[in-house]
Amino acid sequence: MPLKLEIVTPEARIFSDEVDTVVLPGYEGEMGVLPSHANLVTTLLPGELRITKGGKTTEFAVGEGLVEVTGTATRILTDLAIDADKIDEKAVEEALERAQKSLADLKPGEHQEEVAAVMAIIQRSTAQLHLKRKRKTV
Repeated sequence: MPLKLEIVTPEARIFSDEVDTVVLPGYEGEMGVLPSHANLVTTLLPGELRITKGGKTTEFAVGEGLVEVTGTATRILTDLAIDADKIDEKAVEEALERAQKSLADLKPGEHQEEVAAVMAIIQRSTAQLHLKRKRKTV
């Protein structure tokens, strides 16, 4: 019995297919989802999402979001979902450097919204780089 998986970002539906398993980065660590999983709603943290279908694994770097699991479907709403093969390592490194510089320029205790936005960029960039570099060594 396959599991219907949908991954949606503000820009587009990134993935929609039936899969065997999904492993995603949740608030308390990695969480595996199989068909007939108990219903739940949880948060998605920046990191690596792995999808297995027919013995083949596909990996995505994901940002923050929400996950809804029912017995037959999993829906992921996230601000970032990019296939590992499409990550531009150089561009992500540059974005990370800019974000780190911006964070260093902000004064502690001020501009909390800016700090949160910059930290989100750093987390998403780090997740992408981790996945891309992991794939180089495999």
